[in-house]
Amino acid sequence: MKLGCMQTLKVIKRVDFGVYLAKREGADATERVLLPKKQVPENTKIGDEIKVFLYKDSKDRMIATTTEPKLTLDGFAVLTVKEVGKIGAFLDWGLEKDLFLPYKEMTRKVQAGDEILVRLYIDKSQRLCASTKGIYHILSTHSPYKIGDEVEGRIYEFGHDFGTFVAVDDQYSAMLPKHEDVSYLKLGDVITAEVMGVKEDGKLDISMRKKAYMQMGDDAEKILDILDSYAGVLPFTEKASPEIIFRETGLSKAAFKRAVGRLYKERKITINDGKIRKV
Repeated sequence: MKLGCMQTLKVIKRVDFGVYLAKREGADATERVLLPKKQVPENTKIGDEIKVFLYKDSKDRMIATTTEPKLTLDGFAVLTVKEVGKIGAFLDWGLEKDLFLPYKEMTRKVQAGDEILVRLYIDKSQRLCASTKGIYHILSTHSPYKIGDEVEGRIYEFGHDFGTFVAVDDQYSAMLPKHEDVSYLKLGDVITAEVMGVKEDGKLDISMRKKAYMQMGDDAEKILDILDSYAGVLPFTEKASPEIIFRETGLSKAAFKRAVGRLYKERKITINDGKIRKV
């Protein structure tokens, strides 16, 4: 019998509170599992085969259910956070007992109502748990998308040197570059992006930014707003380091330079003494 999996088992014993299932007739108490009475199909008799899912109840006893959960062992799915407690979060996966997501298995903290991508695993105590880690290795790399396509994807991991990991259509492996501003996003957020490249292994490089000529106007407006917050004087120019530019504006150096150039041509700013001033 496999914990966390759908499988077909045989009815070997009937009791007042349900039926016992096993792989074979004559199985002893350690080789059988209870299917509660309310889950037993009508007219079930000894020797019948029933397709069930095996998990553990609140007392850590293995138990069967005919309900197929939204997630099975080593798979991944989008689940809703029902509540967050002191030791972790509890997710709705379609069964009476919610699925536990420990804090140590979160790539970022979650809140009730969040819809997040998780996988199912068996912990050291032989209990089924959810994790937001390790999803990168089980997403598909055979997407139908090509450069220039618009896609939707769910953020499932932050904070890597390469960028932010996204599951396009909740199933295809993709990544946002590290210079894109994701500070306003949280785990599970769905974004719209453009495919900028397809790697040899099939993984997608995507960007939330529009094509340069379209994005430039938005970036220029953003810089004007930042100038207002700096009392009209920005204490650095496009010659500043990429780290400073991104920290202060959320833009890459190239995007900042394009937007500043546009504002300069439109005579909305002046550039001198290592500073940008709003006209």
